[in-house]
Amino acid sequence: MSNIINQLINGIQKGSIYALVALGYTMVYGIIKLINFAHGDFIMVACFIIYSGIILFGLPIWLSLILSLIFAVLLGVVTEKIAYKPLRNSPRITALITAIAVSLLLQNISQKIFTSNPKIARELIELQVYHIGDIVINNIAIITISVSIISMILLAIFVNKTRTGKAMRAVSENPDAARLMGINNNKTITITFAIGTLLAGIAAIMYYSYSGYLTPTLGGKLGLYAFVAAVVGGIGIIPGAMLGGFLIGIIEVLPYMVGIAPEYSDIILFGTLILILLFKPTGILGKNVGEKV
Repeated sequence: MSNIINQLINGIQKGSIYALVALGYTMVYGIIKLINFAHGDFIMVACFIIYSGIILFGLPIWLSLILSLIFAVLLGVVTEKIAYKPLRNSPRITALITAIAVSLLLQNISQKIFTSNPKIARELIELQVYHIGDIVINNIAIITISVSIISMILLAIFVNKTRTGKAMRAVSENPDAARLMGINNNKTITITFAIGTLLAGIAAIMYYSYSGYLTPTLGGKLGLYAFVAAVVGGIGIIPGAMLGGFLIGIIEVLPYMVGIAPEYSDIILFGTLILILLFKPTGILGKNVGEKV
């Protein structure tokens, strides 16, 4: 039983990182219906900013973290302005292919600069392990889970209670009507990307603390799992992203909990995705919305 609980904690910690990334997916998709497959690579870039600041330039840890958050936000905003904004009225497949191209571009640039060899990540905070009987939990897991939950709560309050959040919901519901009501759609979309990539920067800090090493391709798997989390929970729904993230993290460690080969992890994960979408195509918390014709 203690092994199951320990693995469950590990899964929730992983799921917290997926949830932070899924929240970024949800923000962008909820406004402009774009699956930003470069989102995971924004996290990869932010991780390497932290690595460069601490290891290569010897900056204080706190300054490296702040710079990574700023760079993540700027990268997201610039990408939206250059790559996505000109395609806003194009077919969705065009924007999707562009997002994949941006992802590959960021991966290749990072590989050119840092090479493909894994880089060892230095501890951001001193690891402290707590024992409750046979149950083991560390301070990084507690911080990661707490940051994820707090981020979701703050994001939900922002979207539902602030004027900018209400503008985001208006643009999401009907961009033309929002424009007629005096809402600046372009500004609202830019703010959405900024918030989404800020969440990516926070996820990068959590991943850097958890993983221990970095590669230019780390955003691929991280982004894919987070996208699955967003879809399972109900893409475009903030609590759904959190629920999906936790669920995917637990499913990923399920083989370790029941004593089967870890190689079956992806089979279980994507099999679960298929089953959920068969019975609930809009995700666990998603709702079917009829379209007028």
